[in-house]
Amino acid sequence: MSDRRRITINVNGTLRNAEVETRVHLADFLRQSLGLTGTHLGCEHGVCGACTIIVNGSAVRSCLMLAVQADGASVETVESLGTSKALSALQQAFSRHHALQCGFCTPGMLMSLEAFLRNNPHANAAEIREAISGNICRCTGYQGIVNAALAAAAEHRGAA
Repeated sequence: MSDRRRITINVNGTLRNAEVETRVHLADFLRQSLGLTGTHLGCEHGVCGACTIIVNGSAVRSCLMLAVQADGASVETVESLGTSKALSALQQAFSRHHALQCGFCTPGMLMSLEAFLRNNPHANAAEIREAISGNICRCTGYQGIVNAALAAAAEHRGAA
């Protein structure tokens, strides 16, 4: 017999109510219950960063957080950043600076950078590298990702 709880989570600006097993991880809840498959699962141990989302303004590993722990929280997934017709500034910069290849790490990388750049709009390359040090990418070598983050931050500062 499993223990179930009712939760309410604001996901990408929409209140979502659900009954979940207490053992279900937030990543699985987002992917399986809500159909938000942009959050990727890699190592499922919090090491690779592929499942990074933003919870109450902070980047977190959704594979390490239970869905019941997010009850009452504000959650942002990669789907909140933009659409195929209207990419966010960070997504556009990733495209312009060739900051992705296979794309598996990209959602987690984007969410880590989104959370970081909101609080550090004047970050330099070294700070950006530190911010993404918990996100593993086996394809790019990271320079394109750093360049994209610098460009997005500069664009955001110019618009502000």
